[in-house]
Amino acid sequence: MKKILTFLMFAYSSLASAQYVVNYKKVADTYFENKDYYAASTFYKKALKITGDSTQAILPYGKERKTNTDDKVIEDYEGSIYNLAESSRMYKEFAEAEKYYSIAITFTNTRYRKALFWYAESLRANKKFNEAIDAYEKFIQKNKSDVLAKDAQKAISSSKFAIEEMRFPRMVQIKKMPSNVNGLGSNYAPFKLYSEIYFTSSRPIAIAGKKDIVKTEGGQVQVSTKANPFINNIYFTKNASADGEISVKMMGINLPKDMEVAATSFSPDGNTVYFTAWRDKEKYAIYSSKKTGDNWSDPQPLGLQVNSKDFNTMQPFVTSDGKFLLFSSDRTGGYGKFDLWYCAIRDDGSLGQPVNLGDTINSEDDERAPYYNVTTKKLLFSTDGRIGLGGLDFFESEGDLITWTKPKNMGYPFNSSKDDVYFTAIDSEGNHGYISSDRESSCCLEVFEVKKEYFSVSGLLTDCKTKKPLSDATVMFSNYEGEQKLITNASGMYNFKVDRKRPIKLTFSKDSYFSITKNYPFEEMAKADTLIYKDYCVSPFKINIPIVLDNVYYEFDSADLTEPSKKVLDELATIMEDNAEMEIELGAHTDNIGKDEYNQELSEKRAKSCVDYLITKGISASRMTSKGYGEKMPIAPNTFKKGKDNPEGRAKNRRTEFKVTKK
Repeated sequence: MKKILTFLMFAYSSLASAQYVVNYKKVADTYFENKDYYAASTFYKKALKITGDSTQAILPYGKERKTNTDDKVIEDYEGSIYNLAESSRMYKEFAEAEKYYSIAITFTNTRYRKALFWYAESLRANKKFNEAIDAYEKFIQKNKSDVLAKDAQKAISSSKFAIEEMRFPRMVQIKKMPSNVNGLGSNYAPFKLYSEIYFTSSRPIAIAGKKDIVKTEGGQVQVSTKANPFINNIYFTKNASADGEISVKMMGINLPKDMEVAATSFSPDGNTVYFTAWRDKEKYAIYSSKKTGDNWSDPQPLGLQVNSKDFNTMQPFVTSDGKFLLFSSDRTGGYGKFDLWYCAIRDDGSLGQPVNLGDTINSEDDERAPYYNVTTKKLLFSTDGRIGLGGLDFFESEGDLITWTKPKNMGYPFNSSKDDVYFTAIDSEGNHGYISSDRESSCCLEVFEVKKEYFSVSGLLTDCKTKKPLSDATVMFSNYEGEQKLITNASGMYNFKVDRKRPIKLTFSKDSYFSITKNYPFEEMAKADTLIYKDYCVSPFKINIPIVLDNVYYEFDSADLTEPSKKVLDELATIMEDNAEMEIELGAHTDNIGKDEYNQELSEKRAKSCVDYLITKGISASRMTSKGYGEKMPIAPNTFKKGKDNPEGRAKNRRTEFKVTKK
C-alpha cells in the first residue's frame, strides 16, 4: 500500500494548468461512459501519469489543500483512480483492479464506499481468499444496510468453499486448446458436432479505412482509433485437440449488417443451427439457420415463445434426441435475473410454450449456458447465484426437466476463481468435453479441454460364517459431499467412483446381520493410485439367540475384567457403534463349582462389569441390560457320567455372551 501511495507532487498537481492532462481524463471519461473499458483504462493511466513499467499511482498533493482548484484536482484524481479500478474490473483485469481499488478504499468520499467490496471481489478473483474474506467482513461492518452486504456474506462463504476445494482438488485434467482456437479476443461456447468443434470468437477482423472518432467536451482533443474489430462470429475446426497446426474457419452463415452471433447448438442431424444473435443497443435473441447442401439459409429469429423485444434470450442448447430446446433468458416469470427455460421441439420444428426449469435450478441471480445429457439425465450449467469458487461456476443436477436434484458445484479445478461457462461433451457420459474459462486470461474467455477422472473403491462382501458372497446387502458410501447407495447382486460385489481423494466412510448392512462401518482417512486415500479394493464380511444374528463372546475372562473368584477381555468387549463396542439402534442383553454364566447362591451373585456382577466397561467406551446404558445366570444354563457337562470332573466342560460353561433384544 505504501509503495502504491507514493506522494509524488509534481505530476498530478499540474492538472489544473496542463491542458493535455485534463483532456486525457475527458477522453477516458468518454470511453468509460460508452463502456469501452479497455480504452478508458488506457487514458486514465495517461491522465494519472501511470506508465507501463510503473506500479505507482501519483497522488496530487502531500500538503494541506488551500484552494478550490486544489479541491478539483483531488476530485479528478480520486474519480480517475476509481474509474480506472472499475474499468480494469469490467474487462476482467483483476490484478490491475486490485491494485487501484487498494488506493480507492483509502478515499473518504462516500461515493467510493463500494470500492471495498470490489476490492474484495478482485482479491477473490486473484485467489487471495483469506485477504478477500477480511475485506468482505470490513465492508459488511461499515455498510450493514447496503444491498451489497448480502452479496459480501455469500462471497465469504464462497471464499471459504474455495479454500476447502483447493485443499482437495477434483480429479480433472485441464488442457488449454491450441492458439489457433484461442486467438486474440474472446473464444468460447464450444459445441461438438460429429468430428467438428464449433466455437464463438471475437478475433480481429480487418476493416480497412474505417475510423472511430472520440471527441472531448468542446472538441479540444480528437482521439482516432480503428473501429472495434472484435466482432463475435462462429468458427469451426476438425482437429481441435491436435498438438500441431490446426485449421480454423469461419462458419458460412450470411449475417445481416452489424449483427453479432455466438453460442451455437445443432439439431441431431446437423442441418439446423441455433445461436444467439444481437445488434448494438438491441436485446439478445435466438436465431436459427437451415443447411441445404453446403449452404446455410439466412438466419431467422425464433418465435414469440422464445424471443421478445422486451427481454433477452440467449445460449440455446438442443438435446441430442432433438426433442427440447433449453436456453437462458431474463423474461418475466423467472426467479432471478437470467433463468434457464426449455421448449418442446415439435416434429415439424415448431416450438412449444416455454417452461421454467424451477427454483431448484434457478436462483435470484444468473443461470447461464445449459447442457443436458439425455443419457445420464444430468444438467450442467453455470451460475453466480450459489456458493462457488469465482464468478460463474459450473453446477450439475440430475433430473427430467421437471424434477431436479440439488445442484452440486463441480469443484476445483473444473471451476476456477474467475468465470467458467459453456460445456459441451465429446463422450456419451459427459466425462470428457470442452469448457470456456478466463482462468488464464487477463480479459477474455478461452477454450479448454476437460476430462474427469475417477477413483474406484470396490470389493467383495461375504457372510462371515458361510464365506459366501452376500447379495441384497446395502452398501452406503459417505463423504464430504453426501451419500451414495447400492444393493449388492448375487456376486456380492460393491463399487463406487469418487472424483477426489478425501476421507470416506463405507457402511455395510443387511437384515439379520450386524452392520459394519469402515473409514478411509485422507492418508490412505492419498497414497493409493486409482483403486482401493477390499473384501469385507458381515456376521449373521437372530433376535434373542445368545452369541458367546470368546476369550472374555475375569480375575480368579472376581468380577474384574482381564486386559484381554477388554479387547474383546472393544469389538462389541464397535458393533454397537455400527448398529446405533441395536439393544442387547449381556449375560454371564458359571460352572457348578461353589454354592448356587454364590455363583448367581458372581455371574450378576460379571455381567454388570461388562456393561459398565461398555459404558466407558461411549455406549449408552439405555441400550444394554445385564443378567447373571449362575450355573443354571450349562452348555456342556460339568462332570462325566461317573461324577469325574470335566475341566473342558466347565470351561465352556464359564462364559459371557450377548443377545440382540432389539435391532
